[in-house]
Amino acid sequence: MRRTLSLALAGIAVAAAAMSGASATAPDTVRATPDGLRWGPCPQEAASRNADAPRLECATLDVPLDYRDPGGRQIEIAVSRLASKDPSKRRGVLLTNPGGPGVSGVDYPALLPGAGLPKGVLDSYDVIGFDPRGVGRSTPVTCHLTPQQQARGNFPPYAHTAADVAEEAPYARTIAEQCATSRTAWMLPHTTTANTARDMDRIRAALGEPKTSYFGSSYGSYLGAVYTTLFPERSDRIVLDSNMGPGGYDLASFRLLGRGMEDRFPDFAAYAAAHPEYGLGTTPKQVTAKFFELAKRLDAEPVGGIDGTGLRGVTFENLYIEGFMPKLAAEWQLLDKGKPLPTPAPISENFLASHFYVTCGDSRWPGRVRDYQRNAAIDRLAYPMLGGTTGNIKPCAYWPDSRVEPPVRIGDRGPSNVLMVQNERDPGTPLVGAMKTRRAFGDRATMVTADQGGHGVYPFGRNTCANDTVTAFLTDGQLPAEDLACAAEPNK
Repeated sequence: MRRTLSLALAGIAVAAAAMSGASATAPDTVRATPDGLRWGPCPQEAASRNADAPRLECATLDVPLDYRDPGGRQIEIAVSRLASKDPSKRRGVLLTNPGGPGVSGVDYPALLPGAGLPKGVLDSYDVIGFDPRGVGRSTPVTCHLTPQQQARGNFPPYAHTAADVAEEAPYARTIAEQCATSRTAWMLPHTTTANTARDMDRIRAALGEPKTSYFGSSYGSYLGAVYTTLFPERSDRIVLDSNMGPGGYDLASFRLLGRGMEDRFPDFAAYAAAHPEYGLGTTPKQVTAKFFELAKRLDAEPVGGIDGTGLRGVTFENLYIEGFMPKLAAEWQLLDKGKPLPTPAPISENFLASHFYVTCGDSRWPGRVRDYQRNAAIDRLAYPMLGGTTGNIKPCAYWPDSRVEPPVRIGDRGPSNVLMVQNERDPGTPLVGAMKTRRAFGDRATMVTADQGGHGVYPFGRNTCANDTVTAFLTDGQLPAEDLACAAEPNK
């Protein structure tokens, strides 16, 4: 079975948890009372190896399906809490989101201490997690995807020609039709980032807090940007890590992933060249040439189900984390020798379905095949490593026209309480997109950039300057007087 790209713009803490063997916990069905949330234990399951999982409490909150009709049909939102250990230092609540869209966030508060969230932050807040609407235990959506469709993932194959785009179009249409006729299709118009932000404000109210602070990474940065745009007066300290563009996961951001891979790949090329034992080249130029040579060879003769698209996927996903470079080099080495890679873990149907619901429901995508043929041709030239994929057609092209509101426009209305933090060479949320969001926020935001690669900065990154700046803001409200550029630091 061909392995393709299957990525959410997920926070690096989720990947770090996977490295340690932890998995998400799911909350018991503990109902909210009219005057707040009634907390109960969360099943631990495989996350028992996570030392902070036993402290996590869970509850369920009912929210409107359609906020234009708040007294109408309700859906469930699963919520979790890692309470402050020091009530005397507690400032309030810190809502969190690890990324996505499509990623569960209910276990995230229990993962953050192990990922390095400082004690001062943990003492200052009850850290709140939740599964966004449509995800996990929060009234999950489906597209009735088959195992074969799940294996195809959420990225189309690399389009070498206009004919490749035309060949992918019927598959994209099929997925869109399955979502539109699924048993949860009634949620299609309402499974959006804006409504998830409104759900967050319902969580804040149920917690009895006049304001909430927020920490979100990757897609979670866009969710936080939408929340603080809709509810500026209820936003306390807002930290947005690994920032998407101001349009969220729209067509522009998806195409920008090609730029992200080009920004980040030189770091891997330098690593592989410095480790000639992998046999991938002794200079960055040779390693880059090996990428294209290997992709061409695998297109002609796949190895263990991995073709050129699969190589691009393996490479792109491993560029997210600095510690994955040895793994990536070893995988290239195997493929170069004609040896298959280990079988990847299956992709959750709910992740893919909710990912499509949000990305296709948040914004309009072109509906003509020739638009994507043109995009693929442009992006193959500009970003040859990944551009043929990010220019190709997706199910959003055939999404039903059932949107009930336009996307939220990120702007500069509200207090100056947004701290953006960003790696300079981020493959998943490239710096050029983050800078557009920074400009959209105007005086509301201060931005910290770190001279390093990878997806995710805080709290597990290697850059002390960036980490300390975020911690000072969350604990003491201190912001740099102006945007801050943090120099590169040695690997730790």
